[in-house]
Amino acid sequence: MVRNGLRAVVVGTGMIGAVHATAIRAAGGELAGMVASTARRSAQAAEEWGVPGRHPDFAAVLADESVQVVHVCTPNALHVPQTEAALRAGKHVICEKPLATSAADAERLTALAERAGLLLAVPFVYRYHPLVREIRDRRLRGDFGAWQLLHGSYLQDWMLSQDVSSWRVDPDEGGPSRAFADIGSHWCDLVEWVAGVRFAEVSARLGTTVASRPAGTGSSFSTAVHGPRVPVRTEDVATTLLRTTDGVLGTLTVSQVSAGRKNRLWFELDGARASAVFDQEQPETAWLGGQDGARIVVRDPQRGSAEQRRLSRLPAGHAQGYADCFTSFVADAYTTIRSGHAPEGLPTGADGLRSARIVEAVLRSADSLAWTDVTDTPRDQEVTP
Repeated sequence: MVRNGLRAVVVGTGMIGAVHATAIRAAGGELAGMVASTARRSAQAAEEWGVPGRHPDFAAVLADESVQVVHVCTPNALHVPQTEAALRAGKHVICEKPLATSAADAERLTALAERAGLLLAVPFVYRYHPLVREIRDRRLRGDFGAWQLLHGSYLQDWMLSQDVSSWRVDPDEGGPSRAFADIGSHWCDLVEWVAGVRFAEVSARLGTTVASRPAGTGSSFSTAVHGPRVPVRTEDVATTLLRTTDGVLGTLTVSQVSAGRKNRLWFELDGARASAVFDQEQPETAWLGGQDGARIVVRDPQRGSAEQRRLSRLPAGHAQGYADCFTSFVADAYTTIRSGHAPEGLPTGADGLRSARIVEAVLRSADSLAWTDVTDTPRDQEVTP
């Protein structure tokens, strides 16, 4: 791998921090450090990942002028203060989603990055599946016609047991929405970007199916947590009706308690001439339908759109997936930092802001039991071609 000269530090050493660390190296960056919640854990993480232990805490990262990129992978409540501090220190930032647990904070961070001329990127990495790019390219060519219906789901089962918990369950740590903000946000970002639409209104209902869970800060996708039980104040499931600015209807079902579904982000886009289906758990194929029948398209770097070919890191038949998406995302972010030109589809602070506004609309709708507008600024109303 040719090194790109960028030195990066990962703040947060949980599951997603490890994913970022791997992607930095795979994309040609230099992993200059990993920082945890304590100096002792930071030193341990640095040793585990074979990086210098020169950053005992976040303040040391900010003071290190050789560090150009900070990857914020901490619990949600820390995203805003850490991202803001890194931007003010002149660092480019890749911040895990949600960028912020309020739209006002997300807007402030995005504006700060723009004023400073720094990249603020948010890893909506499902955009980087090659066949997602293929479907989007076919939409741009007009293959599907006017949209008739947009629908799908994002289902997991890691919270099914009543004895599993996480910092995500606590709204003080994870924010006022859990299931929708955590995974429904991915679905909305992906469908808006692929289909070229903007959701203007939502009608949402949220449900908590497990009334109490153990207190504590267990890791995501972990086994049972032991401790006193506390009431759950965030949702396990969500159902949402959506309406685009063009009046097209959509439906989305979100769950973290669906047995057997590990990470099934699934969408169907139904057009006047053709339809398309993508399933993140089966990312090597896409389903394309027409009135005369249907066919399966297979990822192939020798065929299809330029973006499908660009992001196909392996020959056809050699499965690639989430980790490859993350590597491609980090590579595009670093290309943007070096060149000042963002490759197609790189999700930035503006996309994190858009996501925060959709989440807030869902929460307002669930409270009011009414159709609720997704509030946008004029800039956000522009649909990326």
